[in-house]
Amino acid sequence: MSHTLVPEAQQATPPSPGALRACMSRFATGVTVVTFTGVDGPRGVTMNSFTAASADPPLVLISVARRARCHDTLIGGPFCVNILGAEQESLARLFAGATGLTEPRWAPGTRVPRLANPLAWVECEPWRSYDGGDHTLVLGRVTGLGHRDGDALTYAWSRFGTAVETAEGIEVLN
Repeated sequence: MSHTLVPEAQQATPPSPGALRACMSRFATGVTVVTFTGVDGPRGVTMNSFTAASADPPLVLISVARRARCHDTLIGGPFCVNILGAEQESLARLFAGATGLTEPRWAPGTRVPRLANPLAWVECEPWRSYDGGDHTLVLGRVTGLGHRDGDALTYAWSRFGTAVETAEGIEVLN
């Protein structure tokens, strides 16, 4: 299959960042807090740009805003993707910058900072980073993972929601 490049003069005008965000808000995602070691100890940032990228080798991808204060620290070291349960909305808000919320509980004895009791967690070593415009796309090699039962925290239409755990999931496909 061949692809024809459209001359730059004939390409459509790209949408504004606001229009792109409004459109993409219709795509429901899970909610994660990516944790890492900062200068002052455990740190984290709420992200919904997260996906599995490869099973062999096991890789996941996160998208880190270049303007984020944590950018340089996060892209250069190990990190943990904490997938939040429906009851953990306050953690999503806290790590997105909300104030006046209870400080997080951290899992003891972990190599990389991890939240206590996330719905799932994926510990990673940095593998590759790529320019993604106003973001850096970071591929992490999975070094550990775990999960528990429960409903998932979701985000769509610029609002939090819940995906209810069903009796059968992907495990029945194996």
